[in-house]
Amino acid sequence: MRYKILTVDDSKTVRIIVKKAFKTYDCEIIEAANGVEGLATAAKENPDVILLDVTMPVMDGVEMLTKLKSDPALKAIPVIMLTAEGGRDNVLKIAKIGVRDYIVKPFKEDLLVEKVGRIIDLKPISEGDHAKTKSIFDPATILVVEDKPAILQQIQEGIKHTPWKIAGVTATGEAIDYCSKTPPDLIVVSLSLPDDAAFTLFRLLRTNVKTKYTPIFGLVVKTDLAVQQQAQQVGFSAIVTKPIEVQDLEAKIAKAMNLDTSQRYFATADNIFIMRLPENTSPAALVEVANYLKPKTAEAVDSGIYRAVIDLHELKRFDMTIIKLLFNTMQVFRELALQYVLVGNAQIVTECKGFEDTKGWQFFDSLDDAKTHLAKGAPALASAT
Repeated sequence: MRYKILTVDDSKTVRIIVKKAFKTYDCEIIEAANGVEGLATAAKENPDVILLDVTMPVMDGVEMLTKLKSDPALKAIPVIMLTAEGGRDNVLKIAKIGVRDYIVKPFKEDLLVEKVGRIIDLKPISEGDHAKTKSIFDPATILVVEDKPAILQQIQEGIKHTPWKIAGVTATGEAIDYCSKTPPDLIVVSLSLPDDAAFTLFRLLRTNVKTKYTPIFGLVVKTDLAVQQQAQQVGFSAIVTKPIEVQDLEAKIAKAMNLDTSQRYFATADNIFIMRLPENTSPAALVEVANYLKPKTAEAVDSGIYRAVIDLHELKRFDMTIIKLLFNTMQVFRELALQYVLVGNAQIVTECKGFEDTKGWQFFDSLDDAKTHLAKGAPALASAT
C-alpha cells in the first residue's frame, strides 16, 4: 500500500520542501494551495495524513480543520498543523478540534519526516515496488558498532575488495548520531556490548523512521547460543558469528540488501555471453550461479546474442559440484541454441582429465583466444582446441 500525504499550504516553497522531504520514501505527495482546495482534494483522494498550514487565503487552516472534523468521511484523517512561531499558542488552543501534531515554521525536513513517520509506516523507496535493484558493485555504507578495534579491522580488511564503505563506532550514542546524519545501508552490532546495549540500540533504531527498515546484523561468539537465540527472537535481520567467515558475511550482506550479484558471474562483451566462475567459488556461489543461469542466459538470447564462453581460468578447485553446474550450464546453452566454448587454466585442464565425464573437454588458454575463435564461427564444444 502506497501512502498519500496531502500538503495544504499557500506557499509553493513549503510544498516543494514537503515533496523533497519525502522523495526517498514510497509515498505520494498531493498538493493544495488553500483550505477550499484542501477539502476538495481530501474528499477525492482520501489521504493518510494532511499537513495543514494555519494562515492561508480563501479558507484558512482552522476553518478547513473544523469542516474536516465535521465530515464523517474525513474526520479520521490525522492532521499535522504548520504554523509560524507566533501562531504556536493558537495551534495549542485549537488542538481540541482534532490536531494530531504541529510543526513550527521554518522547519527541517528531518523533523517533518519524523512527525509523519509516527503516524504512517514510511518505507524507503528501495523497499517499494518502484525500486531499481542495486548491484553488488554499487557503493553502500555499512556501520559496524563494535568496541573491539581488531574485529572492526577484520571486517574492513575482509571486504575491502567491495565498493562498500565500512564505518565504525564503539557505542550506542555514537551509532544514533551517525544514523541521524547519514543513515547507513546496513548495520552490524556487536551483541557483546556491555549492559545489553546492543538490544537497546536495536529498539532505538527500529523506532527511528530513518532506520526502521535498515537490515541489522547481530555479531556474536559462535558458542554463545543463548544470545543468538535472543537476537533472533528480537528481530535482528541476521546473525554473524565470531570468528568471522568473511565470505559468509559478504553473502549475508548482499542478501539482506537485496543486491543483484549476477554481475560477479555473468557479463556480455563483444556480443558474447560470458559465464565466469571466480577463484574461490564457494558452495553459496554455486547456488547463486545456478539461480541466475536460466534468466540471465534467456536475457542474453533475447537481446540477440548466440555465442557464449564458460570462463574457468580463475578457478582454483574442481569437484563434482562444479562439474554438475557446468553440465547444467551446457544443457541450458544447448536448449537456447547458444554456441559455446571453454576457457581454463592448466590446473583445471589437468583435473578435467581425471574425471570420466570431463576428460574430453577442451579449453582455450584465454578469454581473448576464445572470443577470437567464436568470431570466426563457433565450433561445438568438443572441437575447441
